[in-house]
Formats: sequence, structure tokens, C-alpha cells
Amino acid sequence: MLDDLSYIKNIDKSNMREILERFPEQCKEAIKLGRDMNVTSRIRGDKVDKIVVCGLGGSAIGGDILKTLFSAQKTTIEVNRDYHLPSFVDEKTVVFVVSYSGNTEETIFSFKQALKKSCRIISITSGGKLQRLSEQNSIPSIKIPSGMPPRCCVGFLSIPMIVLLEKILNVDLFDYEELVQVVSEISQRYAPEKKTSENLTKSVALRLKGKIPLIYGINRVTDVAVRRLKTQLNENSKVVASWDVFPEMNHNEIVPFSGEGALELNIFHPLFIRDKGEYQRITQRIKITQGLFEKNEIEYSELWSEGKSLITRIFSSIYTGDWISFYLAIIQGVDPTPVSFIDLLKNELQKI
Repeated sequence: MLDDLSYIKNIDKSNMREILERFPEQCKEAIKLGRDMNVTSRIRGDKVDKIVVCGLGGSAIGGDILKTLFSAQKTTIEVNRDYHLPSFVDEKTVVFVVSYSGNTEETIFSFKQALKKSCRIISITSGGKLQRLSEQNSIPSIKIPSGMPPRCCVGFLSIPMIVLLEKILNVDLFDYEELVQVVSEISQRYAPEKKTSENLTKSVALRLKGKIPLIYGINRVTDVAVRRLKTQLNENSKVVASWDVFPEMNHNEIVPFSGEGALELNIFHPLFIRDKGEYQRITQRIKITQGLFEKNEIEYSELWSEGKSLITRIFSSIYTGDWISFYLAIIQGVDPTPVSFIDLLKNELQKI
């Protein structure tokens, strides 16, 4: 069914395919947005050693990416998925307030707290209350295109922050040209026109059919990619999924796979997201873990990041995972775009 373009079009009524295929262009535009914004002395100021990214759902993923990319820098980066800011924020803290819609209530609450604490605020939004509040308070803001599901805007919601943080910290870390080149290649390689026999993302999606995906990555390397894929499988594919990282996974989650418990192991499908920069001891742990899975006849899949620059390797993994979640939705006959339960929950909250 994944090679039947008319079937895909019939299921994908909201046309997520087009948004996925345009991701390389989104990256180009996002890079330009970051480069075009002037980092004022008010934002840069004295040495910045604390960064907080406020956001929820698809608007928070940029903070996770930022935290992974800048983990080697002597800068504290916190992702705030809550109403309240961390207690350590002060007037020297840079706070990125990110809400695609501009109306996320937790994020708006955090924005107002940041104002009271005189933080160095930058907002990223497509409009809504956050845009209005930013204009009213003379807060630097990056306006991104509207009309897409927030989870499909990972480039717009993260890359401008990455470019800006390089400016703030006065560092030059990432190869953005390579990023665009690699995701452009992935866009062609995993497009629906590519048959299942030569399309890895279609093949992995078929292996996940009827299974509970367990996504495993590597701490401070592919951790953000596995977390992202878990949420994409939730929202796009409408399936329950879980994520964990090495080496932590070896200290707890590995135990049930011994087969000693009452758990039916054949309902799971582990998926490892690997990276050439992984520590040698981690590589050995993964190899042993996969051997234990094989011993207990547990089938698994494996993906590798692509590119030289860390930013390319992270986004290549994220983008590949997005295609997997898209095809798993098609296999199950569900439109990947609508998230009716989230909409229902928001409607109920508005009544309170």
C-alpha cells in the first residue's frame, strides 16, 4: 500500500506529505531568519551562562535540540515545559519563549514571569498573544509562517534559536550548508515515489505495524531525535511509543527483555538511532543489548544519523523519523495531521 500514491493521497487528506517534502526549504528559511535578526547589546550583555527555552509540544523540541547541540559549552540550558520558570533565572538569563500558535497558556504565563524578572527575552511565534505581548513590551521576536501543525515546524522553531545562540555566545559551531544538502537528499530518498524495496523509512514503518515502538538513542547525541520520534509516532501515527537512552537503558529497561516476567515481548519493536560520534563504550553496550534481543527472538531496527556536523546528524535523524511516523499512519489508514484528542483537551480546559 505504501507504493500506491493514490492510496497515500486518499489517507493523507490534510497533505502532510507536502509539508514533509518542503522541510529542506523550511531549513533554508529558518537559517535566514536567525541570521537576519540583530542580537542587541541588551540580549548579549555581560557573559551569558544561563539559557531557558519555554515551550510545550512541538514548540519545545527546539529547546531539546539546543540543549544537545550546545552540551559541550559552559552554558546552562534548561527546557521549561511548565507554567513556572526555574528559580535560577535573573536579569542575565536569556529566555527563548516559543509558541507556534502564540496562545499556549503555559508559555504565555512563563513569558510574563520572565518580564517581571527582567530576563533577556526573545520570542518565536507565528502570531497570537505572544506576538502582541512581544510588540507591547518591545521584546525581540522572530515571526515564523503560520498554517502548519506545530510539530511540522521543527526547523522554524529551532534553527533560528541555534543561529542566535551562536551569536550570543560568540561561537561558530555548525555547518548549515551541509544541513540543507543532507536533508534535501533525504527528502528525495524517502519520498512516496521511492518503492518500499529501496525506501528505508517505509520498511521500518512496516516493521512497526501492530507493535509498540521502543525508541533508543544515546545521551547527549541522539537523545533529542528519539524523544522527537516518540512524539511523532504519538501524534502522526496515533500509536503508543516509548523512548530511552544509553547508557541509562542498560540499568533498568533491559531487564524485562530477559523473558522472565509475564510480559509478551513480541508486542514490542525496538528501534535504535545510532551516530558515528557515539562513545566506543556505548557502541559496545548497544551491540551487547542487540545480541540479548536476538537471543530472545526480539526483532529490532536500526537507523544511523547522516552528515559531519552535529547539527546535520541530529536533523537527519529527526527528519528520517518524521517520514517513518508518516508512513506508519498511512499503513494504519489514519490521516497523520489531525490530533483530535489534544483539541478536545484544550476545549475542555477553556471551560474551566
